[in-house]
Amino acid sequence: MVHIQHKVKAFIKLGSFLKEYCEYSKKPIDLVGINGSNLAQFHEKVTLATHKNGWFSQENINFSLLQWSELLTENNLDEWLGNYNLAANNYKTVAIIMAGNIPLVGFHDFLSVILTGNSALIKQSSNDDVLLPFLADYLIQSDPSFKDNILFTEGKLENYDAVIATGSNNTARYFEHYLGKKPNIIRKNRNSIAVLTGNESTDELHALGEDIFQYYGLGCRSVSKIFVPVGYNFDTFFKAIYSYHPIIHRNKYANNYDYNKAVYLMSEFKIFDNEFLILKEDEGYASPIATLFYEFYSDKTALLEKLKQDEEKLQCVVSDWPEMKTVAFGSTQKPSLADYADGLDTVDFLLKT
Repeated sequence: MVHIQHKVKAFIKLGSFLKEYCEYSKKPIDLVGINGSNLAQFHEKVTLATHKNGWFSQENINFSLLQWSELLTENNLDEWLGNYNLAANNYKTVAIIMAGNIPLVGFHDFLSVILTGNSALIKQSSNDDVLLPFLADYLIQSDPSFKDNILFTEGKLENYDAVIATGSNNTARYFEHYLGKKPNIIRKNRNSIAVLTGNESTDELHALGEDIFQYYGLGCRSVSKIFVPVGYNFDTFFKAIYSYHPIIHRNKYANNYDYNKAVYLMSEFKIFDNEFLILKEDEGYASPIATLFYEFYSDKTALLEKLKQDEEKLQCVVSDWPEMKTVAFGSTQKPSLADYADGLDTVDFLLKT
């Protein structure tokens, strides 16, 4: 446990560094000393990440870093880990296969593996392979013992005891076939939704815009569909989210908007459009970029039953309905340390494996 406390302190230090970087990145200046050098070097890595992946804007990377800086505090880490008996862990090497849809999307798995006293064998997506190695080196600077617990690989995964893999429904079948013999968590596609009543305030709908547009809607916690009552006034929704309209000036987002709009118009689908977001009536959950699916409901009980049946397809539900497990408007991209992907307790899995 003493060994783990040293690692916790290193992550707390990392949290402070990430917060400092978010301020530094707004107006980079020359700094002297070890931390100043690290800030400048990390800024170069962030810039490289934006060049390698056009979806990783400075704003999106900073948003991710700021969320982690707020989570990696002494109080948060102690409260989170205090729910577990870390002494019960049997040391193991855990392979982590990371997705690359949003910046540092696999960091929670990395954190969980290390702070339960295990070693991480990390296979990154080529879409997000710049930031984490630098942060791992920063941890090693703070506590050299990390070097024995962190290994990155680009080749075939070998010599591991358990695996945590995140990908699409297609890659999940591959993971299950090749990795399923070891204890595992294998995550598939999930989407997030919002259930509206028509009585939401302008502030709530504006906050919902962050759930929709943050990371360009690429995250599993990004709202990709809304359920609305029959007769819902979409003008109210569009007015509340209008301040997000600068997103259309991002080339990759705009290209997707133009393409999807053209497809819908040629197919003669009925759509609502405010020149930066397309609303399309659809029973599916996974909407394309720059598109938000919607579906009408008239019976609250029937909708609750539908969502219960589709529970394994859903990551977050934004609503104020007390009958469901929900998250507040504007908070889908701000999970706590105990908000586990797919509702599977990663730490509990690691301690019992």
